[in-house]
Amino acid sequence: MSAAAAWTEPEFETELKARGSRYHIHHPFNVMLNTGRATREQIRGWVANRFYYQISIPIKDAAILANCSDRAVRRSWVQRILDHDGYGEDLGGIDSWLRLAEAVGLTRTHTESLVDVLPGVRFAVDAYVNFARRAPWQEAVCSSLTELFAPEIHKQRLKNWPEHYPWIEHGGLTYFQSRVSIARRDVEFGLAFTLDHFRTREQQERALQILQFKLDVLWQMNDALALHYGTST
Repeated sequence: MSAAAAWTEPEFETELKARGSRYHIHHPFNVMLNTGRATREQIRGWVANRFYYQISIPIKDAAILANCSDRAVRRSWVQRILDHDGYGEDLGGIDSWLRLAEAVGLTRTHTESLVDVLPGVRFAVDAYVNFARRAPWQEAVCSSLTELFAPEIHKQRLKNWPEHYPWIEHGGLTYFQSRVSIARRDVEFGLAFTLDHFRTREQQERALQILQFKLDVLWQMNDALALHYGTST
């Protein structure tokens, strides 16, 4: 039996974007957060645990760079590390997240101690970083494509949180504002690379498996939070 024919680029892109139905925007814990039903404890728990993901992203991206033999890709990808760690006067996304932590009532010291990070969250995030270290760099680049769905989740927070949680200082939402545009920029590169590199049907199906793995990482983080903090007030 002959192998299935490869999808055209538009067909492959449609297959990738269809995985958005499994993005954690639909997880009950996230729905609770964005519909105003979360307690202060639940919001603080989410911020504290998500910080572990934030500080791991530049480590993941550094692993991709370490494995990448393509100078053009490295020149583009390095910007992701600077976006999170900061550069010059730009303090970066990690610092913005710490300002969010302060806005919800946590201290920087407490957040950076990682004392609130749940085992399930740590396990999921570490699995993602280890994948980036060990997988072919092209596959690690593909795993970033959950960014296809990220702008919408940030827009929800910017729209709903000020209304539902007026006790959160508005300046703490800077991270979400910055990520709306940055995620769009990043996904343009990641999507173009994936469409160009994964060309056979076997490769395209592998890309879908990789994207599903990353979706599972994000879903598992929310599962761990829901188990510990609950999903309703």
